[in-house]
Amino acid sequence: MATYTGHVRGEGMRVALVCARFNDLVTERLVAGARDGLVRHGVDEASITVVWAPGAVELPLVAQRLATSGTVDAVVALGAVIRGDTDHHNHVGGQCAAGLQRVALDTGVPVAFAVLTTDTLDQALERAGAKAGNKGYEAAETALEMVDLLRQLPKAGA
Repeated sequence: MATYTGHVRGEGMRVALVCARFNDLVTERLVAGARDGLVRHGVDEASITVVWAPGAVELPLVAQRLATSGTVDAVVALGAVIRGDTDHHNHVGGQCAAGLQRVALDTGVPVAFAVLTTDTLDQALERAGAKAGNKGYEAAETALEMVDLLRQLPKAGA
Protein backbone atom coordinates (compact mmCIF):
# COMPACT_ATOMS: atom_id res chain seq x y z
CA MET A 1 0.00 0.00 0.00
CA ALA A 2 1.42 3.39 -0.99
CA THR A 3 0.99 6.44 1.22
CA TYR A 4 1.67 9.96 0.01
CA THR A 5 2.05 13.09 2.13
CA GLY A 6 2.88 16.54 0.87
CA HIS A 7 5.33 18.70 2.78
CA VAL A 8 5.37 22.45 3.17
CA ARG A 9 8.62 23.34 1.45
CA GLY A 10 9.17 25.94 -1.19
CA GLU A 11 12.75 25.64 -2.38
CA GLY A 12 12.83 26.16 -6.14
CA MET A 13 9.09 26.84 -6.40
CA ARG A 14 7.50 29.68 -8.36
CA VAL A 15 4.24 30.97 -6.92
CA ALA A 16 1.78 33.61 -8.08
CA LEU A 17 -0.32 35.60 -5.65
CA VAL A 18 -3.51 36.63 -7.44
CA CYS A 19 -5.15 39.37 -5.40
CA ALA A 20 -8.43 41.25 -5.55
CA ARG A 21 -7.91 45.00 -5.20
CA PHE A 22 -11.48 45.46 -3.92
CA ASN A 23 -11.39 45.59 -0.09
CA ASP A 24 -7.65 46.26 -0.27
CA LEU A 25 -7.52 47.11 3.43
CA VAL A 26 -7.96 43.37 3.91
CA THR A 27 -6.28 41.97 0.80
CA GLU A 28 -3.01 43.85 1.32
CA ARG A 29 -2.73 42.08 4.69
CA LEU A 30 -3.46 38.73 3.05
CA VAL A 31 -0.72 39.39 0.49
CA ALA A 32 1.76 40.24 3.25
CA GLY A 33 0.85 37.03 5.08
CA ALA A 34 1.13 34.91 1.95
CA ARG A 35 4.51 36.41 1.05
CA ASP A 36 5.74 35.79 4.57
CA GLY A 37 4.57 32.18 4.45
CA LEU A 38 6.24 31.53 1.11
CA VAL A 39 9.56 33.08 2.09
CA ARG A 40 9.61 31.35 5.50
CA HIS A 41 9.23 28.03 3.73
CA GLY A 42 12.03 28.62 1.25
CA VAL A 43 10.51 30.35 -1.77
CA ASP A 44 12.89 32.94 -3.18
CA GLU A 45 11.33 36.45 -3.24
CA ALA A 46 12.26 36.69 -6.93
CA SER A 47 10.09 33.61 -7.58
CA ILE A 48 6.93 35.25 -6.23
CA THR A 49 4.69 37.05 -8.71
CA VAL A 50 1.96 39.37 -7.42
CA VAL A 51 -0.94 40.24 -9.72
CA TRP A 52 -3.73 42.62 -8.72
CA ALA A 53 -7.15 42.08 -10.29
CA PRO A 54 -10.07 44.49 -9.82
CA GLY A 55 -12.14 42.12 -7.69
CA ALA A 56 -12.89 38.55 -6.68
CA VAL A 57 -14.90 37.70 -9.81
CA GLU A 58 -11.83 38.45 -11.94
CA LEU A 59 -9.50 36.16 -9.97
CA PRO A 60 -10.29 32.91 -11.85
CA LEU A 61 -9.37 34.34 -15.25
CA VAL A 62 -6.10 35.75 -13.96
CA ALA A 63 -5.36 32.46 -12.16
CA GLN A 64 -6.08 30.52 -15.35
CA ARG A 65 -3.74 32.68 -17.42
CA LEU A 66 -0.93 32.16 -14.92
CA ALA A 67 -1.62 28.46 -14.40
CA THR A 68 -1.42 27.80 -18.15
CA SER A 69 1.64 30.00 -18.69
CA GLY A 70 4.15 27.43 -17.46
CA THR A 71 5.77 30.12 -15.31
CA VAL A 72 4.32 29.13 -11.91
CA ASP A 73 4.05 25.95 -9.87
CA ALA A 74 1.06 27.20 -7.86
CA VAL A 75 -1.39 30.08 -7.56
CA VAL A 76 -2.66 31.57 -4.32
CA ALA A 77 -5.94 33.47 -4.71
CA LEU A 78 -6.50 36.27 -2.19
CA GLY A 79 -9.57 38.43 -1.73
CA ALA A 80 -12.31 39.60 0.59
CA VAL A 81 -16.02 39.41 -0.16
CA ILE A 82 -17.94 41.11 2.63
CA ARG A 83 -21.71 40.93 3.08
CA GLY A 84 -23.54 44.11 2.18
CA ASP A 85 -27.21 45.05 2.20
CA THR A 86 -28.02 42.61 -0.62
CA ASP A 87 -27.13 38.98 -1.36
CA HIS A 88 -24.60 40.06 -4.02
CA HIS A 89 -21.76 38.67 -1.90
CA ASN A 90 -23.21 35.15 -2.21
CA HIS A 91 -22.96 35.28 -5.99
CA VAL A 92 -19.49 36.82 -6.03
CA GLY A 93 -18.02 34.43 -3.46
CA GLY A 94 -19.60 31.33 -4.98
CA GLN A 95 -18.63 32.12 -8.55
CA CYS A 96 -15.10 33.01 -7.50
CA ALA A 97 -14.68 29.73 -5.61
CA ALA A 98 -16.15 27.66 -8.45
CA GLY A 99 -13.99 29.40 -11.04
CA LEU A 100 -10.79 28.91 -9.05
CA GLN A 101 -11.58 25.25 -8.46
CA ARG A 102 -12.15 24.83 -12.19
CA VAL A 103 -8.76 26.39 -12.93
CA ALA A 104 -7.04 23.89 -10.63
CA LEU A 105 -8.92 20.92 -12.07
CA ASP A 106 -8.50 22.00 -15.71
CA THR A 107 -4.79 22.83 -15.46
CA GLY A 108 -3.49 20.51 -12.75
CA VAL A 109 -1.81 23.50 -11.12
CA PRO A 110 -2.67 23.93 -7.43
CA VAL A 111 -4.82 26.98 -6.72
CA ALA A 112 -5.02 27.73 -3.00
CA PHE A 113 -8.11 29.63 -1.89
CA ALA A 114 -7.91 32.55 0.54
CA VAL A 115 -10.84 34.61 -0.61
CA LEU A 116 -12.51 35.54 2.63
CA THR A 117 -16.29 35.53 2.70
CA THR A 118 -17.39 37.31 5.85
CA ASP A 119 -20.35 39.18 7.28
CA THR A 120 -18.33 42.19 8.42
CA LEU A 121 -15.11 44.05 7.79
CA ASP A 122 -14.02 43.25 11.35
CA GLN A 123 -14.38 39.52 10.66
CA ALA A 124 -12.30 39.88 7.51
CA LEU A 125 -9.58 41.80 9.35
CA GLU A 126 -9.51 39.11 12.05
CA ARG A 127 -8.74 36.54 9.35
CA ALA A 128 -6.15 38.77 7.68
CA GLY A 129 -3.68 38.85 10.51
CA ALA A 130 -5.53 39.51 13.75
CA LYS A 131 -7.15 37.01 16.14
CA ALA A 132 -7.91 34.31 13.58
CA GLY A 133 -4.41 34.30 12.07
CA ASN A 134 -3.66 35.17 8.48
CA LYS A 135 -5.49 33.11 5.89
CA GLY A 136 -3.05 34.32 3.23
CA TYR A 137 -0.21 32.68 5.15
CA GLU A 138 -2.23 29.48 5.50
CA ALA A 139 -3.09 29.43 1.80
CA ALA A 140 0.59 29.86 0.90
CA GLU A 141 1.40 26.80 3.00
CA THR A 142 -1.42 24.87 1.32
CA ALA A 143 -0.09 25.78 -2.13
CA LEU A 144 3.42 24.57 -1.29
CA GLU A 145 2.11 21.34 0.22
CA MET A 146 -0.05 20.65 -2.82
CA VAL A 147 2.83 21.18 -5.25
CA ASP A 148 4.95 18.75 -3.24
CA LEU A 149 2.13 16.21 -3.02
CA LEU A 150 1.30 16.33 -6.73
CA ARG A 151 4.96 15.88 -7.61
CA GLN A 152 4.90 12.57 -5.69
CA LEU A 153 1.70 11.16 -7.19
CA PRO A 154 1.72 9.03 -10.34
CA LYS A 155 1.19 10.97 -13.55
CA ALA A 156 -1.98 10.46 -15.59
CA GLY A 157 -1.67 7.40 -17.81
CA ALA A 158 1.27 6.06 -15.82
